[in-house]
Amino acid sequence: MDYELPEELRMLQETVRRFVDRELIPIERETMEGPKLKPEAQEMLEEKAKAVGLWLYDVPEEYGGQGLGLLARAVVWAELARTIALPSRNVNIFGPIVSPILYFLNDEQKQRYLYPVLEGKMRHCFAQTEPDAGGDPGNMRTTAVRDGDDYIINGTKRFITGAADADFAQVIAATDREKGSRGGISAFLVDMDTTGVNLLRAQETMMHDRPWEIAFEDVRVPAENMIGGEGDGFKFAQNWISAGRIRHGARGIGVIERCLELGASYAKQRSTFGSPLAERQSVQWMLVDSYADLHMLKLMVYAAASKHDDGGDIRYDSYIVKYFGDTKSFEAADKCMQIHGGLGLTTDLPIEHMWRDQRSFIITEGPTEILKMALSRHVLRQYGD
Repeated sequence: MDYELPEELRMLQETVRRFVDRELIPIERETMEGPKLKPEAQEMLEEKAKAVGLWLYDVPEEYGGQGLGLLARAVVWAELARTIALPSRNVNIFGPIVSPILYFLNDEQKQRYLYPVLEGKMRHCFAQTEPDAGGDPGNMRTTAVRDGDDYIINGTKRFITGAADADFAQVIAATDREKGSRGGISAFLVDMDTTGVNLLRAQETMMHDRPWEIAFEDVRVPAENMIGGEGDGFKFAQNWISAGRIRHGARGIGVIERCLELGASYAKQRSTFGSPLAERQSVQWMLVDSYADLHMLKLMVYAAASKHDDGGDIRYDSYIVKYFGDTKSFEAADKCMQIHGGLGLTTDLPIEHMWRDQRSFIITEGPTEILKMALSRHVLRQYGD
């Protein structure tokens, strides 16, 4: 690919940036109520998103959306990350949140689950993480055992975002624990009001998110609610998570850019011992380090997203993008906080919010250590004798 975005994506980037600068940043301290948008902010911003042409940008054209590819979506995600006006995880001012897995449902399943989600009549959550199988889904303890025309699911899921508001869950469970991630993991559509599904507790996190722990106790699910075939669950989950990891990198681009804007501006304005901070070599180097990281991250994200759009396998690319993007954007927020001193610790500025969010992302959807472990095996296979 070219190292520059094509013209149509530069135009998209400019459109989203104007939207963020004019509509979101000026009100970014007024829109949220805990982990969610205030109802009045939700309604107002949905109308503005429609007016600017961003409604359903990530929904395929065959389902009434704009069908933007991963590179185009990455451009949007990067610009949106420059503000804290929106939830850091589930941004839903551009239409209903639709898990990409739902597009792989069969026709009958789409009628019951996908189309109601697209119409805003149903919500869903994704239930994979467990107390003993977070970054290691092959060690999954939740089981789905065939019993006639049903599967019986038993197990516990943890850190499930949106579970309390969901009408159904996409549950990842082991149908053959010996095979594990090599054909032993399956995916099911489970209605949240099914007997045996119990929300145990919500855990308040430092990002003001409230993910849930869910217990599945002898939950009987019709075999027709399996997504794909037996053993396909890990494949579906990883395809979604790979694109999600590119989103981490894209988000990192936006965070670093906003931190550079804030840090450079403050360094010019603030003087200590008779001279601006901008003249201090230590401050200059902080800004330069973040600027260099920004350029590297853009190249990584653009290359991986373009490869995905061309039909390539981006599993390992997504590992690199995820851990590099999360780590470097956190470091940029930390440097920006240091430049601002005590002011950076206050809620008057978005720095502390970004600092908390980016620190959390280093852990979620694949901790850095597990991603590096998986990458090391790939490197040894590719380059070892």
